[in-house]
Amino acid sequence: MRRSKKVIITCAVTGSIHTPSMSPYLPVTPDEIARDAVAAAEAGASMLHLHARDPETGKPDQNPALFAQFLPRIKQQSDAIINITTGGGLGMSLDERLAAAKWARPEVASMNMGSLNFNISGAGGRVEAFKHAWEKPYLEMTKDFILSNTFAQIERGLKELGDLGTRFEFECYDVGHLYNLAHFADRGLARPPFFLQCIFGILGGIGADPENLLHMRTIADRLFGNDYYLSVLAAGRHQMPFVTMSAILGGNVRVGLEDSLYAGRGKLATSNAEQVAKIRRIIEELSLEIASPTEAREILQTKGPHDVGF
Repeated sequence: MRRSKKVIITCAVTGSIHTPSMSPYLPVTPDEIARDAVAAAEAGASMLHLHARDPETGKPDQNPALFAQFLPRIKQQSDAIINITTGGGLGMSLDERLAAAKWARPEVASMNMGSLNFNISGAGGRVEAFKHAWEKPYLEMTKDFILSNTFAQIERGLKELGDLGTRFEFECYDVGHLYNLAHFADRGLARPPFFLQCIFGILGGIGADPENLLHMRTIADRLFGNDYYLSVLAAGRHQMPFVTMSAILGGNVRVGLEDSLYAGRGKLATSNAEQVAKIRRIIEELSLEIASPTEAREILQTKGPHDVGF
């Protein structure tokens, strides 16, 4: 594992898991997404991981026209690296999932490194009444849902976006996903340094036990040696303990309302910036430094902010 001198904070601003009824602070409209993203960058995030939503209902939506309403504004108001999802929303086709990133030609895009059972049916357990008709069925259907990214789908994404100069946040929900990445690296379809986003606590993926983080790092060391940077995210209440552990181990961190709606036990985060500020305080109390966007670009070897499509 490469130990960068400074910690990259990624902020995942809205995602496609949480629904509007779960928190009044979840950004939904282009205005809200732009505002929250810029504030997260001002708080210390050097990378912004972005989804879009239907501004009326809050349902995940990969229409490039929606991204066009907030990406230029974020670029104008911050220097953060823009990272576009290719996961999209649950149940979307690959064409739908890739559309925004192919239009935006971002510095970084996410890439799930395998298919898995992805059960978020319990996420709305505390919601007494849903605001929108789509929310409850969207969550309930995941009891019988596979989040698909087959070898053919991954290959297509790596080629089509890689040809645009886009780098990748390789999202690994289990140990096997590390081996999948090694397969594509061996074929020359993924090139180092790899930015490994190890994900813990999703029902269907690897569990949020500290031993699992150490195991993922051990296997990544074996497969990639010094050719990767570790980053970590964890779902819900596991968020802050796990990302702190990543920083202690010499890795990077991801926070944001995509991954957790909370800023502490029983306390909803009022913004993405609140979570970024919290992990920044923790990092700096550990006598570590956060990376600026310029430093993060140097670490990850991105193409820079001027060679994008927005």
